[in-house]
Amino acid sequence: MKQPPIAIAPSQPSPPAAPAGLPLLRLGFRPFYIGAAAFAAISLPLWIGLWLGHVALPMAVPPMLWHAHEMLFGFAMAVIVGFLLTAGKAWTGLDTPRGAALGALAGLWLAARLAAVAAPYAIYAALDVALLPVVATVFGRVLLKAKNKRNLPLAGILLLLALANLCFHLAALGVVPVSPLAPLHAALGLIVLIIHVMAGRVVPAFTANATPGLKITARPGLGWAAFGTTALALALWVFAPPHAVTGIAFAAAAVLQAVRQSHWAPGVTMKRPILWVLHLSYAWLPLGLALLALAQFGWVAASLGLHALAVGLVGGLIIGMITRTARGHTGRPLQVGRAEVLAYALVMGAAVLRVLLPLAAPATYTLAVGAASVAWSAAFLIYLWIYTPWLARTRLDGKDG
Repeated sequence: MKQPPIAIAPSQPSPPAAPAGLPLLRLGFRPFYIGAAAFAAISLPLWIGLWLGHVALPMAVPPMLWHAHEMLFGFAMAVIVGFLLTAGKAWTGLDTPRGAALGALAGLWLAARLAAVAAPYAIYAALDVALLPVVATVFGRVLLKAKNKRNLPLAGILLLLALANLCFHLAALGVVPVSPLAPLHAALGLIVLIIHVMAGRVVPAFTANATPGLKITARPGLGWAAFGTTALALALWVFAPPHAVTGIAFAAAAVLQAVRQSHWAPGVTMKRPILWVLHLSYAWLPLGLALLALAQFGWVAASLGLHALAVGLVGGLIIGMITRTARGHTGRPLQVGRAEVLAYALVMGAAVLRVLLPLAAPATYTLAVGAASVAWSAAFLIYLWIYTPWLARTRLDGKDG
């Protein structure tokens, strides 16, 4: 009987299977980053047109409430959902929604944005409320299956955001006797707390990894003190009328956040735009908290502190992270070009125009808001121009995701 030949070398492993399905629907960041950037670019000029009376739409809520809600639950939430669905796979090694399931989630998000201006309010509210509980459940199940308890509180915050969104719609419909602004302030506060946690993990790590010889010592006690004080101040802001105690809490939180960031070596990042945008954006957190402290005493308008957080902190970190993570997850180097640096500068400029210019020269308020809108929209148009083709194609290295 003929014996089989003896192998003289190990067999070569078979190449990995080619990624399946539309590239756009392979990982959460792809459709949600595109949707968020497009919505950011379109919604601000629309809001300015509504605010100035040049545009009329049959909205069931006042344009100001639409603007405030959609920047949180339309723009920012799309980025958070896309980021967490992507990070969930990286953290656990388990699949998160892709293909038809991911397309359905993105479609639900888009349907709510369109329904806000083209459907009866009840339909808009139902579509808008549906997304976050589904995402929280999916994200939480992945973490539980992988026994990843460290990140499980993020699923809990998603559920709290879903509750705040439900409260907003019930308030807007007159079902509950609260101001619709209160749940929106709560949502902004929850997003700030998410940023506190995630920035504390990634910003010092990115900075140390990119700077030879730099060691950044973790200070968990300082981080927890800043988190607790910030959470307390934001809770008082949402649930209590303006009071000196709230002002003191905001002032203490501002100091702690500034001290916390000072230990992340922000000065070494000036030659790395992909890093300095994160540090510069985070600096709006202590500034926004300080402005909200002053607002508790009636010394400045509360909207200045609110927009320091919403435009400078949230918007700045979003443009920084959606460039960095999109580059990393499409197999591209973590080195941005001039157009991306311009986008960073435009978002920071929008924050300066919206917050600091009216603070210094109140008579310029209308001009400042309009100019900030132009800068903001231009930044996200740049992102769409560069990143849409990348997000709609397979990774450069041919890998899945």
